[in-house]
Amino acid sequence: MKAVVVTDPPKASLDDADRLSACGLSTVHEACGRRGYLGPRMRPVWPGARIAGTAVTALCWPGDNWMIHVAVEQCGPGGTLVVATNSPCSDGLFGELLATSLGARGVRGVVLACGARDVAELQAMGFPAWSTAVSAQGSVKATLGSVNGPVVVEGQLVHPGDVIVADDGVVCVARADVPRAVTVSQARLEREERNRKRFQAGELGLDVYGMRGELQRLGLRYINHREWAAGEDV
Repeated sequence: MKAVVVTDPPKASLDDADRLSACGLSTVHEACGRRGYLGPRMRPVWPGARIAGTAVTALCWPGDNWMIHVAVEQCGPGGTLVVATNSPCSDGLFGELLATSLGARGVRGVVLACGARDVAELQAMGFPAWSTAVSAQGSVKATLGSVNGPVVVEGQLVHPGDVIVADDGVVCVARADVPRAVTVSQARLEREERNRKRFQAGELGLDVYGMRGELQRLGLRYINHREWAAGEDV
């Protein structure tokens, strides 16, 4: 993409983002057909963080965080900054001072396909960040990238205005699919709550999920120890 900043990309509803946040990443990911997950390398830099917001995207060169500074101006309340690099990078392109600037603009968190630094400070601030690395390696400001264009993070395409849901990991919900995602995620959450009550009452997953018939069809047998010792399980 050319060195441009798109100043007014369309965005998903923040109310819908809040509804997805209440459902949680795992529920949203499963309900949406297991799409949009940024994978196990994308981890919270401090435990317990949980957000959902609309994506502002920045594409940087490895070791260069200039476009993050440019992107801050495009961020506002409810936003989540998503940073990609045009080749692999683990340098710490984001830390406390950038978080302070974003926090002052009402940004909910950052997702970094690179390194984060100042982890203790980020946790003390309560500023949520997810990254593929933690690194004290610093950065330069020398090469232009772009802001608010499509980026690829851990194999997933992210457009500005998509909803980013993050807790134990990160999932991206395409802007056009957000209303449907809210509906199916809330339905799944309600179903999980019904199942939770059954588990609390002592029922087994075998019965809650109706597994016994299929296990029997596939040939699973129950035998006692005498039968097992006599080789009768063969």
